[in-house]
Amino acid sequence: MAQPDWVILRSTGVMTSTALKEAAQVGVPRDKMVGPHPTCTEQDMIAAGEAAIGFICASWYSMGTHFPRIQEMLTYVYAQGKGVGPEREVGMAPWLLGVLRSVLTAEALRTAMHHFGNQPLTGAQVQWGFEHLTLTAASLKELGAEGLLSPFSLSCRDHEGGGGVKFQQWDGTQWTVLTDWIATDQALVRPLVEAAAAKYAQEKGITPRAAHRRVAPAPRSP
Repeated sequence: MAQPDWVILRSTGVMTSTALKEAAQVGVPRDKMVGPHPTCTEQDMIAAGEAAIGFICASWYSMGTHFPRIQEMLTYVYAQGKGVGPEREVGMAPWLLGVLRSVLTAEALRTAMHHFGNQPLTGAQVQWGFEHLTLTAASLKELGAEGLLSPFSLSCRDHEGGGGVKFQQWDGTQWTVLTDWIATDQALVRPLVEAAAAKYAQEKGITPRAAHRRVAPAPRSP
């Protein structure tokens, strides 16, 4: 049987908890297993039980409820009986993902309106807002999201905003932070994407730009 030094787990839902249980049975150390953010849900970790302890998550956002904006939502929304869903899920990965989708959409619309004026926006103008969205350390702090996201700047060429991730580890009850934000190795990855796009374009007889959209990494914004 293969004895890898590290295992990259790309799964979601019940696949994650099943894979962790199987890894425990065959002796694969979970602290040598790393997954991207779809594998990082507390629900899947809890379902795996002790088999999940030590599993490492590489996520583009942090977990927990200690961020100022999340505390405000607990105080002014959930404590007032206006929260959607059980309060125990506040700060968990799926809940935070929904919040971040709203934050990024609202800030992209704000960016577009600053440029095009305070008026109903067209689809193209909204797209422009996303492709020029920048959240600095100062703006994240103003939003009450300091530490929840790494500062980033989107563009037409870079929909990942640099793609910074933070490694976190499951301790049996919650995620514990292992690292600060770490930038991805674009010097290594980008040429591979460009080469794959050029090959795909040649095989399919399409433009390299269209091919690049098919093989490029997933956007940072979910």
